[in-house]
Amino acid sequence: MVLMFFARLPMTMTGVTLTLYVVSNLGHGYGAAGVVGAATTLGMALGAPLLGRTIDRYGLRPVVAVCGVASTAFWVAAPHLSYAVLVACALPAGFLSVPAGSLARQILAALVPAEHRRAAYSLDTILVEASFMIGPAAGIAAITSLSATFTLSGIGVLFGSTALLIFLLNPPIRNEDELAPVGSVRPPLRSWLTGRLLATLLVAAGALFCLVGTEVATLAALRAHGDVGWTGLVIAVMCAASMLGGIVHGAVKKSLPQGVLMLLLAALVLPVGLADQPWWLLMLVLIPTNLLCAPTLAATTETVSAIAPPAVRGEAMGLQDASTRLGLAAGSPVVGFAIDHSSPAWGFVAAGAGGLVLAAAGLLWTHRRRTAAAPAMAAAVQARR
Repeated sequence: MVLMFFARLPMTMTGVTLTLYVVSNLGHGYGAAGVVGAATTLGMALGAPLLGRTIDRYGLRPVVAVCGVASTAFWVAAPHLSYAVLVACALPAGFLSVPAGSLARQILAALVPAEHRRAAYSLDTILVEASFMIGPAAGIAAITSLSATFTLSGIGVLFGSTALLIFLLNPPIRNEDELAPVGSVRPPLRSWLTGRLLATLLVAAGALFCLVGTEVATLAALRAHGDVGWTGLVIAVMCAASMLGGIVHGAVKKSLPQGVLMLLLAALVLPVGLADQPWWLLMLVLIPTNLLCAPTLAATTETVSAIAPPAVRGEAMGLQDASTRLGLAAGSPVVGFAIDHSSPAWGFVAAGAGGLVLAAAGLLWTHRRRTAAAPAMAAAVQARR
């Protein structure tokens, strides 16, 4: 877990450092910087399931080796590339990023017994929050006080170093009870990519839509009222609240299911815009929804690991990564559009409403499939009698 925490750190630095590099060093606007970020995110979303499937088939080491070399090469070369070449390389670089998040979850599923996975996934989510508290701030400090070449190359070195450590440690991706060896016959896609799993992934996308939308609306509200200087403290309190929620979620014997946690997370965002000033009041009203952030993400991972067979766990975890990245990619522009055409207060409404729509769609889909399955099951039982 410590190793995967450090493996995630350079990933959390990439967004802000690329944005500042494109704007400050290449002289382009924030829209141009967004294109690079979107290409990288799209590459990660497309690559995560395929990398997970490759891990299922060939094991951890080949994927980590290829991705480690590719990530290192891209980030060391990035400060020497023109904008056009940078955009062209961003998507394949994202595609071949080291899948630290899905790897961490897959390894935990192998190392931790099923009855203790809630606690393990909660701790993993807490460490994710910690990495997002440290990584972006460190990236901004480095690129503003040091050179862009040093900073971007340093991110590449971090990617390569952590990939090398993962390669050498070679943690297990299957436990002893999962007897099917790596490279064994893969179960048919339809046998495990069920409606329940798709609904779980849809809820996960809704959670990230809501979370990133809340962050965008928070920044807009602070900027609108001249309180940008308090942004760091507000974000830190939001992360701390999420970590506290993760601790509680992992400590209790029985917690709320993923769907209920997601609905509460989104519903608690809706009224935040009614108290968006002063900054300290906004910070306080954001605490309840953020208390549910880590529990929702941990419950999502727990659900995916319970549904997916061990032979395809890497691909399933990759699909989870893809769904969350698509939620991230959709949340920022949708909420930003709402803010541009109204006010930051409506940005919170858009974030919560979008999350509710996606979560409700997933939950209704699951409910309909269960309702449809019940008569068929009853008829089968009657026929046997």
